[in-house]
Amino acid sequence: MRLNGLEEEKKEQTQAVLEKYDKESTFRALDAKWARLVITVLAVGLSLYQLYSSAFPVLNTYPHRAIHLGVMMALVFLLYPMRSKSPRSRMPWYDIILAILSLVTGIYILINYTGIVQRGTTLYTDVDLWLSILTVLLVLEAGRRIIGWGLPLLAILFILYAIFGREIPVDVFTHRGYSFEDTLTYMYMSLEGIYGTAIGVSATYIFLFILFGAILAKSGMGQFFNDLALAIAGSSKGGPAKVAVISSAFMGSINGSAIANVVSTGAFTIPLMKKIGYNRNFAGAVESSASVGGQVLPPIMGAAAFIMAETLGISYATIALAGLLPALLYYLSVLTQVHLRADRLKLTGVSKSEIPTVKQVFKERGHLILPLLFLIYMLFFSSVTILYSAFWTILVTIAVSSLRKTTRMSLTDLIHALESGARSAIGVALACGVVGIIVGVSALTGFGLNLASAIIEFGGGNLFLTLVFTMLASIVLGMGVPSIPAYVITVTMAAPALLELGVEPIVAHMFVFYFGIFANLTPPVALAAFAAAGISGGSPTKTGFASLKLAAAGFIVPYMFVYSNQLLLVDTRWIEAIPVVLTAVLGVLMLGVALEGYLFSEVSMPLRLGLGICAMLLIDSHFLTDGIGMIVAVGTILWQWRRRKVNHESTLTT
Repeated sequence: MRLNGLEEEKKEQTQAVLEKYDKESTFRALDAKWARLVITVLAVGLSLYQLYSSAFPVLNTYPHRAIHLGVMMALVFLLYPMRSKSPRSRMPWYDIILAILSLVTGIYILINYTGIVQRGTTLYTDVDLWLSILTVLLVLEAGRRIIGWGLPLLAILFILYAIFGREIPVDVFTHRGYSFEDTLTYMYMSLEGIYGTAIGVSATYIFLFILFGAILAKSGMGQFFNDLALAIAGSSKGGPAKVAVISSAFMGSINGSAIANVVSTGAFTIPLMKKIGYNRNFAGAVESSASVGGQVLPPIMGAAAFIMAETLGISYATIALAGLLPALLYYLSVLTQVHLRADRLKLTGVSKSEIPTVKQVFKERGHLILPLLFLIYMLFFSSVTILYSAFWTILVTIAVSSLRKTTRMSLTDLIHALESGARSAIGVALACGVVGIIVGVSALTGFGLNLASAIIEFGGGNLFLTLVFTMLASIVLGMGVPSIPAYVITVTMAAPALLELGVEPIVAHMFVFYFGIFANLTPPVALAAFAAAGISGGSPTKTGFASLKLAAAGFIVPYMFVYSNQLLLVDTRWIEAIPVVLTAVLGVLMLGVALEGYLFSEVSMPLRLGLGICAMLLIDSHFLTDGIGMIVAVGTILWQWRRRKVNHESTLTT
C-alpha cells in the first residue's frame, strides 16, 4: 500500500483482535524445529493430496473424508493448546498422543473400509465401537479448541437427545430413543454422521477453494483488491468506506471467513475511515457488514455455492446466478448508507496524490485477475467438474503469478501457501465434523422434520409468520458458526418448514443461508462486528447495532426473493425479471434513505417512516404495491431535491 505503511502500523493490533475473536488464531508458536517440521509435512502433504485427488481421485468417498478429518484433527492437537493459558512454545506429550489417535481414526477406515461397509451400523465389532467413541470424543475436543464451546455443546445435547428421546416431555420432539452404542457407531460408521455431507464438502470444495485463496493471497491478490478499490472509489465522498465495501466484498467471496476478512481488510480501511471523519463505531460497522456480505456474493460465496449445488442436486451455475442479484442489492444498500452519511457529514475522500490510478494498479498486479477469469470460464462455460476447475485454476494461479517479479512465488513461498491453505481450512473442517454429529442425530431421530412441524404450528400455517420464525431459528443456529457449517445446520433444521409450505427448494435454502450468515452481525454474538470494534477502538455493542443498521437489506432481501422468485433468476426470462429488479433497487435505495435519514438534506422522521413502509411495499412484487411504493419514492426524491434547492437559495440570500 502507498498510505504511509498503515498495514505495518496495525499489525500487532490486528493479531490481538484475531486471537480475541477468532480461536483459529490462538495457535502455538513452537520452538522445536522437529515439531514445526511435522506440522509442515502434515499440512503440505494434505494440501498436495487434496489437490491431486481433485483431478485424479485416489480413494472412495468414505476413506477420503476420514483421512481428511483425521489429519485436520491431528493438526488441531499439534497446533492448538488445551487451555488458553497453556504454554504455546512447546507441544505436550498428551497432545502428541491425541494427534496420533486422530490419524488412527482415519487410517482404520482406510484399511477396513470394505468390512465396515459390509457390517453397516448395526453389526459393529468391539473395535468399531471403541473407534466410534474415540472419534466422537476427538471431534468434540478438537472442535472445542478451535471454534469454542458453543457448537460442541450443541452436539453433546443432540447426542443426549438421541439417547433419551423417549423421555422428552414435548410430544412433537419425542422419539423411540437409541442406545449409546448405536448412536455413536451411527456417527462414525455411516455417511450420515461425522463423515456426512458437511465434512464431504470440507474435504472437496471448501479445502480447494481455501487453498486457492491462500495461493492468491501469497501472490498479492489481497493488495490488488485493496489498491483497485482505492483507485476506483478512494477519492470520492466517503471514499475509504466505499473502498472497504468493495475490497471486502471481493475478498469475502473468496476466503469464506468473515472475521479473517474484517481483520485483514479492516486493518487498512478502518483507520482511513476514521481519518476522514467517520466515527469509530460506524467505521467498524462498515467493515463488518461488507465482510459478512462477501459470503453471499458469487462467484464463490465463501464456497457455500458448491455445497448448496450438491445438496439441491442442481448446477453450480444456477446457484451462482440465483445469488447474484440479492447480493448486489445488499451491497447497493450498504453503499447507499455510506454515501448518504458522507454527504450529510460533508466528508471528502483520500487525496488523489495519495492513491494509485487504475492504470497503475493494473500495470503492477492486473495479471492476477486472470485466474479469477479462468475460474469463471471453467465454472460457467466448460463441461468439467467443479473440483477439476479448482485444480486447474490453482495451477493457473501459480503460473500467472510468475509473470511479474513482484508477484512471483519461490518454492518456499509455495510451500508456505500450501501449509497456510491447510491451516486455514482447519476451523471449517472441525466445525463441519461437529455439525456432522448434529445432522446425524437429526437424520437418526427425525428432529429436523419435527422442528419443521413445530415452526409451521407456531406460524399457524401462515407463510409470513413461518418465514419470521424460520429467520429467528436460523439466526440462533448460525450464531458464532462459520458460514458453511451455519448453512448445513440451518438447511437441516429450518428449511424443511418452508418446503412444507410450498416454497421452492432453492428459495428456501437461500433464505436460511442468508440468516445463518448474518447471525455474525446479530448481537449478542456478533463476532464480525466485535472484531471490527477491536480494530476501530469502538464499542462492540454499538458497532454491532450499527452493523445491523447497515446490513438491514440483508434481513429484507430474503423476504423479497421468497415473494418475488424472479430475483433469483430461476426459470425466469430477463423480460420478466427487469421490472422486479427495478422495483427492488428502488426499494433498497429508499430503505437506505429511511435508515440514514438524509437525501440532499435531512429527512423528517414521519417521512422516514413513510419511506420504510415504501420499501416494504416494493418487496411484494404486485402492480398495486409497486405503484404505491414508486409514487412515494419519486415524490420523496422530488420533495427532498426541492428542499435542498430552497435551503441553498436561502443561504445565498443570507
